[in-house]
Amino acid sequence: MTASDDDVVTDIPEQRGPRYAAIDCGTNSIRLLIVEKLPDHAEPVEVTRQLRLVRLGEGVDLNREFTSAALERTFAAIDEYANIIDEHEVTATRFVATSATRDVSNRDEFEQGVFERLGVGIDVIDGREEAELSFTGAVTNVRSQHVAPFLVIDIGGGSTEFVLGDSEVEYARSVDIGCVRMTERHLQSDPPLGWECSAATKDIDAAIIDALADVPAQRANTVVGVAGTVTTVAAIALELKVYDSADIDGATISHAQVDEVSQRLLEMTRQERLALPGVEPGRVDVIGGGALILKRIMDLLGVDQLVVSEHDILDAIAWRLAADHTG
Repeated sequence: MTASDDDVVTDIPEQRGPRYAAIDCGTNSIRLLIVEKLPDHAEPVEVTRQLRLVRLGEGVDLNREFTSAALERTFAAIDEYANIIDEHEVTATRFVATSATRDVSNRDEFEQGVFERLGVGIDVIDGREEAELSFTGAVTNVRSQHVAPFLVIDIGGGSTEFVLGDSEVEYARSVDIGCVRMTERHLQSDPPLGWECSAATKDIDAAIIDALADVPAQRANTVVGVAGTVTTVAAIALELKVYDSADIDGATISHAQVDEVSQRLLEMTRQERLALPGVEPGRVDVIGGGALILKRIMDLLGVDQLVVSEHDILDAIAWRLAADHTG
């Protein structure tokens, strides 16, 4: 059957819901998630997810200020994100900054640069809100397959969060140990020397013990790990040839696997770590410190396994932003 000249052919435009952009700016990485709120979906759907490893917190532990080079790298990534946000015609954007930005004396310079590029201010959240957002993002996708209460471990560049809860957060604590902070403070040789690892371990253990005084981790039935250190260690432990988030999300790794990966990473040179599949160049210098934090957490908790979640604080920021504008 052939359409006649009288037939009217109308292109029906694809229906689209409002879109929201969440940016999580940490000590090592800056990430963007754009979600779309559709009427037939309970949760917003992912449109795009981006990651840039910019090491904003380089030198912050020692000098308490952002370096010019770190700001330049971060602003370049934000310029990219601004273009992506414009292309997707986003309704609202929230820019959240965590550990590194809490610690610096030249925050105003950073805030001004962000506003010039995105037209929004920086929301510098405290450790408690960071922990709550991490928990919300982490447990949403694992709740149906694992038993509550959940203990969420979020190892960042400058801090680590311990969060315990069931349907909501009951206990939370943020401590100043992270892969960048521990590397800069202790693990400066290539590969790290034994005494450097011992000093880092002492520092890490003190912070973990401090956190566990506030968070009764023994009540947890499931331990969930989130963020780049955990997902990278999982990729190495699972011997993935190519990093695939579908293989990582919801995977379980054992204490023995974490112990082996941590030891191996700390014995490798930078070039050897760079050759490992699944390790991004921007994480090569700090992954040994991050793996050591994860190992010591599992050692001191006495847990046999950890569930890995690809969803974390970034997802929760986006979901809350969408809910605030559509609820």
